[in-house]
Amino acid sequence: MSTKDRIKEKYSDTQRKILYHLKSGLRAGKSYFKSKYIATDLGLSPKEVGINLAILSEICDELDIRRWSYSNSTTWRVTSRAS
Repeated sequence: MSTKDRIKEKYSDTQRKILYHLKSGLRAGKSYFKSKYIATDLGLSPKEVGINLAILSEICDELDIRRWSYSNSTTWRVTSRAS
């Protein structure tokens, strides 16, 4: 089963959008993401992004997602997990 198929089975549509956004940011060299900017980029609410990132931080095997700080919006630290 491909990675894409596993992602489709394990995550909701919103969670898949967020994961693809985070992975794209990681490829571009980013490690820190603010909920409000993810929300703006994906057409979601910051609260919706925060709830889903909290869920992903518990269930995502590919990325290490940690709530990092709060200053005008929650900042998340995201790194790839070692394979």
